[in-house]
Amino acid sequence: MKIVKKILWVLLIALVVIQFIRPEANASTDISGNIKNLYTVPENVNAILVKACNDCHTNNTVYPWYSKIQPVAWWLDDHVKEGKSHLNFDAYTSYNLRRQYHKMEEVIEQVKEKEMPLNSYTWVHRDAKLTDDERVVLTNWAQSVMDTMKAKYPLDSLIRKKN
Repeated sequence: MKIVKKILWVLLIALVVIQFIRPEANASTDISGNIKNLYTVPENVNAILVKACNDCHTNNTVYPWYSKIQPVAWWLDDHVKEGKSHLNFDAYTSYNLRRQYHKMEEVIEQVKEKEMPLNSYTWVHRDAKLTDDERVVLTNWAQSVMDTMKAKYPLDSLIRKKN
């Protein structure tokens, strides 16, 4: 019984100590690379991005209250970093043309396949669940970005030729 008490005390102390080790917040005022600087983002699309995408795919995450508790903060930080590594709307214009084009292809694919937003995100953020109509709006917008790119740039600068 004494060993169990010691283990519980060690775990409690460890839990308290890790509360002081926090990841850096995902918050930046630099929007110089934001997708809106190159492409039109209508208000209805922006509303969808804000509610379902921006927390993980921009440089500005709106953190819930439980993000202040470890180890949850580390888990959230990992999700945000992972999301931004795949697509960051605040760094979009810094991507080369092929990557910009391909990211819109991925948006269409993942939104249609209901892979985004992640289930782990929508479990807690119920309002982030996309309706079928919102999925259509979002994929149509991504397609319009691709169409704008195709009209402006040669196709071989957007799509790599397959061997």
